[in-house]
Amino acid sequence: MAGIGQEREAEQTGQPRLPAAAAAWGGEAFEPTLRDELHSLGDALMPLLQAGLGAGGIVTGGPEQVMILSSRLDEEGRIVVRVGVFYRSLIAGCSCADDPAPVEPLEEYCELELAIHRADGRTSFRPST
Repeated sequence: MAGIGQEREAEQTGQPRLPAAAAAWGGEAFEPTLRDELHSLGDALMPLLQAGLGAGGIVTGGPEQVMILSSRLDEEGRIVVRVGVFYRSLIAGCSCADDPAPVEPLEEYCELELAIHRADGRTSFRPST
């Protein structure tokens, strides 16, 4: 029954889950499975992507491409993964006819660190340092 309580807690806190990636850990399917699950999170990653902006002022959507940079088990048995995320942003302007801000999306990149609980896929994210 402890698993059900943990599941409810994760749902209440909005903590994302990557259960397929957790199940695939240690095999050849881990990296593609993790990439697929990260893409499926879409807008859930936007606050982290927003914090990682370098060129624009607002994120236009979820990740376009995800690279797995490293992965390991930590001392608590969680899967710790460093990922590079490519996405797009815009410079928010005034929408006036003579606004000099570019309309085309800008390429962005940031690195994130994920800690995935192997038992249920609960995942925490933070900017990678």
